[in-house]
Amino acid sequence: MLRSLYVKDFAIVGEADIAFQAGLSVVTGETGAGKSLLVDALLLLSGGRADAGVIRAGCERAELAAEFDLDQAAAARSWLVQEELDDGGACQLRRVIRAEGSSRAWINGRPVTLAQLSALTEHLIEIHGQHEHQALLDRGHQLQLLDAYGDHSAERAAVREPAQRWRELGQRMKALGAAADHGQQLELLERQLAELDRYALSEAQLTELNERHKRLANAGQLVSGSAAVAELVDGDSEFALRRSLARARQELSRLAELDPSLAAAAESIESLEIQLGDLADGLSRYQDGLELDPERLAETEAQLSKLHELSRRHRLPMQELAARAEEIRAEVDTLRNAGTLLQTLERERGAALADYAQAAAALSRRRGETATRLATEISALMGELGMSGGRFEVALETAGKSEPDPLGIERCEFLVSANPGQPPRPLRKVASGGELSRISLAIEVAALGLDEVGTMVFDEVDSGIGGAVAEVVGQKLRRLGGTRQALCVTHLPQVAAQGHQHFRVSKRSIDGQTLTRIEGLNDQTRCEEIARMLGGIEITKESLAHARQMLERAARE
Repeated sequence: MLRSLYVKDFAIVGEADIAFQAGLSVVTGETGAGKSLLVDALLLLSGGRADAGVIRAGCERAELAAEFDLDQAAAARSWLVQEELDDGGACQLRRVIRAEGSSRAWINGRPVTLAQLSALTEHLIEIHGQHEHQALLDRGHQLQLLDAYGDHSAERAAVREPAQRWRELGQRMKALGAAADHGQQLELLERQLAELDRYALSEAQLTELNERHKRLANAGQLVSGSAAVAELVDGDSEFALRRSLARARQELSRLAELDPSLAAAAESIESLEIQLGDLADGLSRYQDGLELDPERLAETEAQLSKLHELSRRHRLPMQELAARAEEIRAEVDTLRNAGTLLQTLERERGAALADYAQAAAALSRRRGETATRLATEISALMGELGMSGGRFEVALETAGKSEPDPLGIERCEFLVSANPGQPPRPLRKVASGGELSRISLAIEVAALGLDEVGTMVFDEVDSGIGGAVAEVVGQKLRRLGGTRQALCVTHLPQVAAQGHQHFRVSKRSIDGQTLTRIEGLNDQTRCEEIARMLGGIEITKESLAHARQMLERAARE
C-alpha cells in the first residue's frame, strides 16, 4: 500500500508531504483547487510521460517521491528481486522533471528507465480516471474485462499457444513451399558447398597453413641462418661456444683442487656444456628437416589464394568459411527434404488446429458461464445506482474468422437497457452521458479487486451522479477500502463522508503567486468541509448538523 507521497514545485504545489493510511482516503476541495494533482503525481511516478509544463512557474525542476509498503505485494517484491533493485522490504520511487524537458527516475535510490518504473507500479497501484468509462466502449476492452472477471487466464493461455503454433507452422510451410520450386537455388548451393568442403579450413588448420607458407617462403634464409648459429655453438673454430666452455671447465676443475668452493662453478659449466650439446643436436635435426621445395610452396600459395577468393565471394573472414559451409549444408538439406518436411509440418499444423478447437471450446464454455454471472451482478448494481429495472447483458458472438485466433472464437458486446421495457442496446450506443457514467461505474465496481494491486485510485469516477446513488457509491468504495487501500478524488459529500481519512485541497495567493495547500483533516475540520460541500461557501448550523449525521452514519455502517 501507499505510505507517503512527496511533491515539490509541481504545478501549483510548492511542497507537500502526505502520509496515507489503510482504508479509503478521500480528497476534496473547491473546483480548480487542484484536487487531481495527487493523481497526476502518481501517474508520473507510474512512468507517465511528462513535460516542463508540470513544473511550478519560476522553478528549475519538479520532484516527486512515493513510498510503498510491500508486506502484501508479493509480485512487486519478486519484480524488484528479479531486476536487482530490492532493498529489504522498502520500495521508494522518485522522479525529477527538469525545466529543459529532461526526466530521471529512481527505484530504491538506483536510476531506472520509465519502462521499469511502469512495470513495477503495475503491481503496486491502479488508477481509474474520470473518463475511464470511454475505454469500456471498446469491444476488445470488454472481452478483456469479461476474462479478468472470470479469471480465464489459464484458458486464454491454452488457446493462445496452439493458435500461435498453427500460425508459425503455416509460415514455415509457406517458406518450404517456395523453396521446393527453387531447383536452381539448390544447384547453386550444392556447388558452393562442394567448394567450401574442399577448401574451407578450421581456425587451427588455417593457422598451420599460414605457418607452413611462411616457413616454405623463407626456407633459404632459415637454412643459412640456422647453419651459422650451429657453427657458433659447435663449429671447428677455436671460439665456438662448446670449445670455450670445455677450456673453462678444465681450468675451473684445476683451480677447484686448490679451492673446493669452485667445484660448484665447475659443475655449472658442465651443465651448460650438456645444454649446448642438446642445442647443437636440435639445430642439426632442424636443418635436416628443412626443405627447399618450390612446388610445395606454389601449392600452399595457391591454396591461400583460393581461400582469399572464397573470403571475398562470401564476404566473410577466412576463419568463418567452415561455419558458412555448415549453414549452406543445412539449407541444402532443407531444400532436398522440402517435400517430406511439408508433410510433417502439415500433420503438426493439423494437430495444433485440433488442440486449438478443444481449448477454444473450453474457453467459450467458461465465458458463457462468466457472462451470466457478470450480467446478474451488474444488473443488481445498476438498481442500486438509481437505474431500477435496468438490465445488463453480455452478448457473445462468433468472430467468424477462418483461422485460429489467439483471443478465442468469439467476441463480446456489452448490452444495456437503462429503463424497464426497453430492449438492450450496445453500451457504445447509449446516448445519455449520465446513464453511461453510472453503468460504467457499475461495471467498474463489479470488476474491482480482480487483481492483487494493493492501492486503487479513483479520480472523480462519481461524476454525473448525486443523492442516494452517490451514497451507495461511497459505501461501495468504503467497503473496498476494507480489503485494500483506496484513494478517491471526489466532489460529492456523500462519498467524502465514507472515507476513513480525509484530505482537503485549497488555493491561496502568496506574494502574487497561487499555491495549492493539501492538508489532512481532523474530526472537526472534516465536518466543516463536508458542510461546505453540502451548502456552499456559507456554512450553517443545518449543514454542519447534516454533515455530522452523514459521518456518524458512515461510521456505524
